[in-house]
Amino acid sequence: MAAEQRDEALVLLDDLGEGVQRITINRPDKRNAMNQVARSQLVAALDECRDGGRTRVIVLTGTGTAFCSGVDLKENLGRPAGWTPPDTIENRRTVWLGVQDEVRQHPAIVIAAVNGLALGGGVTLINTCDLALASSDAQLGLPEASFGAFPGLAGPSTMLRISMKRAAYLVLTARRISAQQAEEWGLLNEVVPPADLLPTAEALARHIATFSPHTLQGCKKALWSIPTHIDDYRAAMEYGSAVNAEIQRQMGVAQFAMPDSVRKP
Repeated sequence: MAAEQRDEALVLLDDLGEGVQRITINRPDKRNAMNQVARSQLVAALDECRDGGRTRVIVLTGTGTAFCSGVDLKENLGRPAGWTPPDTIENRRTVWLGVQDEVRQHPAIVIAAVNGLALGGGVTLINTCDLALASSDAQLGLPEASFGAFPGLAGPSTMLRISMKRAAYLVLTARRISAQQAEEWGLLNEVVPPADLLPTAEALARHIATFSPHTLQGCKKALWSIPTHIDDYRAAMEYGSAVNAEIQRQMGVAQFAMPDSVRKP
């Protein structure tokens, strides 16, 4: 791969202060499709935000009219059938599934600010983020069936997020849905006017960033474990109690330090 291609800034990292960083996918001419360079740079940006708890929240967005149109399939044109990249640590981390692991296991809370079109792997990325806000003109879709494929990551991640009938509609029709419909179905937390997207996402990020990094990491761990891995009612409550005890141990306190705003009726 050419050195000058690697030097392209396909992912931007901006420190917004107050424990918040913004990561921007910057490949607007390709609708922010994620080639290997972009995936590598995204993982590198996430690594920079692993800074001992200083970064508590990350806002992830895109430039141009798309949030992310998925993995750049054109990058594999001309490669033999069944080709796989060499089994290196970097390649394992930068395949699209590896990128999802980097987001999901990151100690910071990651908020998707969906500025436009999200297709296939872009929907996977939304599903992997802890929270998701979208511009009112954004659209989401799983187009894979229209070109003879099952959405290998976007399908399962969507099936884990919403009801089976709604997931089936996205998988089987390959049609796009509006941001408003995606919010109603549970793929998004909030839809706002386009001009309000980043201000709203960043305000939410700053609010969350006021909390202890130990608390945020424990909450994120529990949110990904229940009910994905633990669906028994009592086992889930026992797990939640154990997570909370670990948070308190890390913070070095014996009981909750409940703020006055919560104490007051």
